[in-house]
Amino acid sequence: MSQSVVPASAATPTPLSLRQIAPWALFSLLLAVVVLYFVGAEQGAFALLSGDSVHEWVHDGRHLLGFPCH
Repeated sequence: MSQSVVPASAATPTPLSLRQIAPWALFSLLLAVVVLYFVGAEQGAFALLSGDSVHEWVHDGRHLLGFPCH
């Protein structure tokens, strides 16, 4: 049996403008800052939520990222 191979056309990249990327970049930056806050600083004087619930949820992540928490 023979099979014919059809050559695939080369994919051409579509350029993205800054106007298209900016909202996603801003959203990603905001999300990263919020996650970093909750992992790294959500305790003590800057705590938004009282108690140790957030600290216990992200305890292992804090150690993996090198944040001291004890």
